[in-house]
Amino acid sequence: MSVVGGIAEVRRRHLAALAREVEARGLAWRFAGPEESLLAVYGPRTRRRLMVVATPAGDGWSYLWPGGGMADVTDLTAAADQLARLLT
Repeated sequence: MSVVGGIAEVRRRHLAALAREVEARGLAWRFAGPEESLLAVYGPRTRRRLMVVATPAGDGWSYLWPGGGMADVTDLTAAADQLARLLT
C-alpha cells in the first residue's frame, strides 16, 4: 500500500466513525469528494449542511469543518456533539 493510499484509507475510516456518531444524533450524512475524502453532514429539519475533512495533525488526526470547527478524531463524542449543535 502506498503512503497516499494509506492516508486515504485512514481518512475514510475516521470519517466513517464520525458518520456513525452524527447519525446517532439524528443527522444525515454522505461521503463526498474524490475518493470519498469528505463527509457531508446535514441537519434534516434545518436543512443546514457542512463538509468535514479528517486530516493528519501533529502525531494524530483531526476533524475540521467550516467556521473554525476542529476536534481530535479520538474524541468522536465531542466532534459529533459540536456538529449536532451547529446543524439542529
